[in-house]
This record gives sequence, C-alpha cells and structure tokens, in this order.
Amino acid sequence: MTAPDRTGPEGRLRIDLPRLPAPGALYRRALLGALPGTGGRRRPDVPAVELGVTGVPVDPAHLADYDRVCGFRLADRLPATYLHVLGFPLSLRLMTAPDFPIPLTGVVHVANRITVHRPVEVGETVDFRTYAENLRPHERGRQLDVVLVGSVGGEEVWRGVSTYLGKERTAGGGPRPDRGDRPTPPAASAHWRVTPRVGTDYARVSGDHNPIHTSRLGARLFGFPRPIAHGMWSKARCVAALESRLPEAYTVEVAFKLPVPLPSTVAFSASGTGGSWDFALHDARQGRPHLVGTVR
Repeated sequence: MTAPDRTGPEGRLRIDLPRLPAPGALYRRALLGALPGTGGRRRPDVPAVELGVTGVPVDPAHLADYDRVCGFRLADRLPATYLHVLGFPLSLRLMTAPDFPIPLTGVVHVANRITVHRPVEVGETVDFRTYAENLRPHERGRQLDVVLVGSVGGEEVWRGVSTYLGKERTAGGGPRPDRGDRPTPPAASAHWRVTPRVGTDYARVSGDHNPIHTSRLGARLFGFPRPIAHGMWSKARCVAALESRLPEAYTVEVAFKLPVPLPSTVAFSASGTGGSWDFALHDARQGRPHLVGTVR
C-alpha cells in the first residue's frame, strides 16, 4: 500500500493500492482475527479513509464465466452486478482492517443498491474507490454501508452501496417487533432450481469463498443447517431475468430477507410499469421471502 497522498472532498484520507488485493489472504486474515485474543481493538465509528486502485481491466473469460453462472447473456457489455464482483476485493481490504467497527466473520449482507450511470464495455479499464459510512444501531446489533465507486476516464459510471449487519448479543433493548402475518407472495414468473453447485460456482467467479456458501460443515458453524446461496448471486440472477428490459441507466436495489438454502427451488416474480420494475424471490413451496427489489 502506498502512503496516503491526498484528502477527498468528504474529508476522508485517500490511500491508493498498486493493485487489487487477493481475496483469499484477506479471508484468512479475517478468520485468524476471529480467534480469541487475536483480534484488534474495534473502533466505535467508521474510518475516515477511502481505498483506491486504478486501471483495473476486465478479463473477457472471467466475464463470460460470471455471465454463465448468473444467467446473463454472453456479451461485451458488463452486467450491473459484475462491477461489484470486480471491485469487491478492495472493499474486502477495507472491511478486514483490524480496527474496522464490524468484524467480517458473522457479518450479514442485508441490502444492496447499484446505480448504473452508463453501460461499461469489456475493453474499458475501471478505477475503483471504496469507503464506509453511516454506522447506525439496529435491533440485532449495528449496521453500516460500504460504498464502492467505479469510474472510467475520471467519470463515475457505477456506484454500489452494500449494507452489512454486525450482530451483537447486547443489542436490541427488548423483544423484536411483531412482523405480523406474512403476505401472500405474488404469482411466479419463473421457477429456478438452485443446486449446491451454485454456491461453489459463484464462489469461484466472485472470489467470495465464505464456507457458509460452499460447505455443510462451514454452514453449520454459523448456524445454518446446510449451505446457502450468495446474496449477490440471487440479485444477479434476478437482474439477468430482466436483462433485456432494462434501460441504459438505472438503479437496482434489493433487500435480502431469508437465505436461499442449497439445494432448493425458488419462485421469481416481476411486474413492470414504464421503465420501473418490482421483483421478488420466494421459496417455491412455503412462500417465504428471500429477496425483494426494485429497478428505477
């Protein structure tokens, strides 16, 4: 990592990296930091720092592999969710810092918002920057937003905001509020069989090898009876189903509800008005919600 050399407009210290970090080493550091007596002292607020890296190319073979795993057409235009995967190692480097306010192990990805300002093509190189903001209380702990921005030639072309929840036993201040009766899910537009291979294939193309997605033992260690699908795979699969009907510029936002166990069958539903879409993913048999989203 190079020395900090400038301060951004929001007052954050900018640190430029010579290249994207290797996700594997960052996950190993996060796991080691979770061992008793090895973690750093967590800060009470978000760090006033942003990490950056310039000139990140798109590997056409990797893009094609990602497209196949997530259900997109094979094309030179990048899907909205692909830049999240491409720049995620930079955000992961930020989140695995010893003093980051929420430890990576056990963190829950609860929402994601992506804004596409214009399409990005496979021949373009992307500059990324990432930072955290908006640390706030939650009934089950604390949550914050990790922002990842992609630019081409000095122009912002893409922005992703991932909301993460760090569960804390001391949080809540009483019983959880009554959620009431679960609404009847909308009529399904399609049913998808989600096999265990989805977990391993998406781990390969995304670099996110969290064992809750790929290993029955790993999933059980974190309280899941069997592996669960990556949330960003679920979002990508829904966006792929709408791919031919999306405008050049849009914002696609999702809230992750209940995990998608592997294997399972899910029901996808979507309704559109003008250039806007509402969509959802539910359990095909019991109607439990996995994801709800919008395109605007």
